Amino acid sequence: MTSPELSELDYLREIERLANRVSVEASNEGWLSFPADPEDSTPLQHSVNVLAQALRHYHFAGDGCMEEDRSLVRLVGASVLKPGVMPAGVEEAYEEVCARIGVEPRAEGWALWNTWSDEGSAVTMVVSAVETTQGLFGNWSRGRAVDPVSPLPSQIAVIRQGWIGPMTFSPRGVRRMGLGGQPLS
Repeated sequence: MTSPELSELDYLREIERLANRVSVEASNEGWLSFPADPEDSTPLQHSVNVLAQALRHYHFAGDGCMEEDRSLVRLVGASVLKPGVMPAGVEEAYEEVCARIGVEPRAEGWALWNTWSDEGSAVTMVVSAVETTQGLFGNWSRGRAVDPVSPLPSQIAVIRQGWIGPMTFSPRGVRRMGLGGQPLS
């Protein structure tokens, strides 16, 4: 099997994605260390720790780095609704979609966070966190399975049963839903 011809930029993105997977797996195994290496770390663990520290982190408001007292919301996907800029496949006008989901149109738009209830059923949170959602998209496009912090009650306009689409799937959502997506290795 031959490798696809990648542009220089695509090659660098793929290397970055793979390096991120290495650091995620090290974290999942419980030995990734951002401060000084533990005394019993192996040369491989030291190298992975250095790699994880060097990876670019694309920060955005609501990424959990500063809001340590708020839990993360596990998203299957999200979308942004804005006047004049609707997701692909949406034929309705912004105002019509807002009326259908039960929110007042806002110049800043709305974000739809598709997640699960405590009982495991599909729900959509309509939130004012548009910038946070755009930050998520930037990370997801690089294969990073990041989630936002729980919105403040004042950021939640409504919660609806079921997922409102179309949506951009998170990397975790792609895996959980069995949709294929990018390979893990």
